[in-house]
Amino acid sequence: MQSASTTVIDLQLESTATGLPSEQDFQRWADAALRAAEHEGAAEITVRIVDEAEGRELNHEYRERDYATNVLSFPSELPDFLKDEMDVLPLGDLVICAPVVAREATEQGKPLQDHWAHLTVHGVLHLLGFDHIEDEEAEDMEARETAILAGMGIANPYEEN
Repeated sequence: MQSASTTVIDLQLESTATGLPSEQDFQRWADAALRAAEHEGAAEITVRIVDEAEGRELNHEYRERDYATNVLSFPSELPDFLKDEMDVLPLGDLVICAPVVAREATEQGKPLQDHWAHLTVHGVLHLLGFDHIEDEEAEDMEARETAILAGMGIANPYEEN
């Protein structure tokens, strides 16, 4: 049985990009988000790193938007009775488009690794049910992200440079 604070990351590298974060980076960022959201128990998250073609295809199929976006979140849809029986809860999948992350970091003048951390935290919060559709939800989610990132020494991603 996994310890209560363990996050299992299933990292799928489907991108030709270089200099990508390690599995340990994703685990550290996901752990920080889960702790801040007071998630209890072990969790598993699939992180799939893709190039623009796959990112665009998935965004089009699932969000009806014909462009590659930075991160897509696909929460697990297991029934509660199954979740209650599992030692490691599969939270869902994150699909992160490496070229979009790199482009955004450059355009926004942010360190690339910090942007990866931000998008991972953002995606994990989505897997936990947080959203930013309504203004109040967006403010709450941004405040959570900012606090989580600050705890790792990362600047507020929503502040203008």
